[in-house]
Amino acid sequence: MVFPRRGARGTSADAPAGAGLLLGAARHSAGRTATVFLCSALSAGASLALPAVTGRTLDALLGQEGGARWWLLVCAAVITAEVALDALVALVSGVTNARSTAWLRTRALTGLLAAEPGRAARLSPGEVASRLSANATEAGNAPATAASLAASLLAPAGALVALFLIDVWTALAFLAGLPLLVLVLRAFTRGSSDSVARYQRVQSDIASRLVEALAGARTIAAAGTEERERDRILAPLPELAVQGRRMWRVHGRAVAHSGVLMPLLTTGVLAVGGIALAAGRISVGELLAASRYAALAAGIGAGAGLLASLVRSRSAARRTAELVTLPAMAYGSTPLPSGGPGTLELRGVRVVRDGRTLLGGVDLVVPGGTSAAVVGRSGAGKSTLAAVAGRLADPDGGQVLLDGVRLESVPHGQLRQEVGYAFERPVLFGDTIGEALASGVERASASRVREAAVAASADAFVTLLPRGYDTPRAEAPLSGGELQRLGLARAFAHAGRLLVLDDATSSLDTVTERQVERALSHDVRAGTRLIIAHRLSSAVRADQVIWLEEGRVRAVGPHTLLWRFPDYRAVFATPDTPLETGPGTPSDTAEDPFLKRTGR
Repeated sequence: MVFPRRGARGTSADAPAGAGLLLGAARHSAGRTATVFLCSALSAGASLALPAVTGRTLDALLGQEGGARWWLLVCAAVITAEVALDALVALVSGVTNARSTAWLRTRALTGLLAAEPGRAARLSPGEVASRLSANATEAGNAPATAASLAASLLAPAGALVALFLIDVWTALAFLAGLPLLVLVLRAFTRGSSDSVARYQRVQSDIASRLVEALAGARTIAAAGTEERERDRILAPLPELAVQGRRMWRVHGRAVAHSGVLMPLLTTGVLAVGGIALAAGRISVGELLAASRYAALAAGIGAGAGLLASLVRSRSAARRTAELVTLPAMAYGSTPLPSGGPGTLELRGVRVVRDGRTLLGGVDLVVPGGTSAAVVGRSGAGKSTLAAVAGRLADPDGGQVLLDGVRLESVPHGQLRQEVGYAFERPVLFGDTIGEALASGVERASASRVREAAVAASADAFVTLLPRGYDTPRAEAPLSGGELQRLGLARAFAHAGRLLVLDDATSSLDTVTERQVERALSHDVRAGTRLIIAHRLSSAVRADQVIWLEEGRVRAVGPHTLLWRFPDYRAVFATPDTPLETGPGTPSDTAEDPFLKRTGR
């Protein structure tokens, strides 16, 4: 049985898109969102009560009634309640925004980490950072903003009802201009949505270019291309300015139109109310209340700001959802056989990326407990083979088996415990050097970490650090070779039945490389070794060599046998140091039994 890894969705089809992600955030913060709505609604109720209470207080004062003092106290209480409720809305909204943003970031990060690394890597670091930071923050504001927007409609609706109760003609005067206000808001929503989406895309592009430049800062400095890189990073700024001006032009136009329309509506209501006062239909206090209710009813236009925030949240949610909907790798529940030797088998494995075949019909068996060096020219598919061998990537066709069990059927924890990797450019996680080496599915003990570091020839320089294995990573300046040795030490500390070394010794000098290879044979847990090799020495010492060419296995055999063939020797040759043919080796025109065997 195969199922998606816990905490992630299985396919992009059933994963939430932007709207669904916002609904999920609203459900996650349902209690706090309801509190925002309730407090906002109570504040709206207080704002609706205030004109009536103020008008009644004014009438009592003008009429010198005995209850005027009581009405003054009621008026003060309503004002105090409105201020307190507004403060509570601000507090709860801030908490809701923070919690919703954290939930969105967790979902997005879970989707990103659960996806196949190769697919996730198609998004640049700057793009990912932009979606996890700015976009997630804007999307996280949606629940509280929606609650505030819904509550903000209560005051205008209640004010319109109050106008009807005071004098029907005042209400009709306001309604006469309402369709124009609705048209203003509709035009604002349509124009704002597209400009916000374009603005966010350009923003993300600039962030991606900046992250790329920071990663290659030394190369830029060495090449003296600082000004050119600055121009490249800032090249999208004109487009950003265009979209920013467009966005604020739409917003400004809506604010200007509503800013003109609302005073006109209020003035119209006051004019009709003045006529009603002259006719004796309403009192002075009721006229004052009518003017306040007209302002509250016209406040529906003030919702343009909240509406703009929701538009930005919806656009940001779409971008954040692209991380959530990355196809997750599925894992099964079939355990690997206990004590298995680590036999690796590929059956008709095919990998296609962006229409290009990286591996085509690979059939291969690496016997358990042996070492196999994978060689080939650049682009032959070596790293792709390493990725599918330990299931950092799934093939588009065929099967990969470890001790007779298909990798996608193995539980996640056991797979990562039994299959280890060391890379050309390792990344260390953990507060200290020791924690970085110990981190894994199961935390390695301090003694095991030390033994692994000794095997990787890393112990000598680690012990010279200020605090040894307890040295914070930021305080440990490392060369490329030292970093590779630490990556090897981490892999050795968690070695299982299969260990994949993807060009993991390329920065080591030949003496250190030989020491590591010797330790790998004697001091690290016995198992199968798959070594992506660029150096001749790695192929020489392997039990067998897998020779890849253009994504296919050209031949498999001992290095001593393959060395007889010129094309194989050419894999290790450079223009400056061609490898000469030894005595008794076939010429370029000799029949190649390996090529004949593989049908090439």
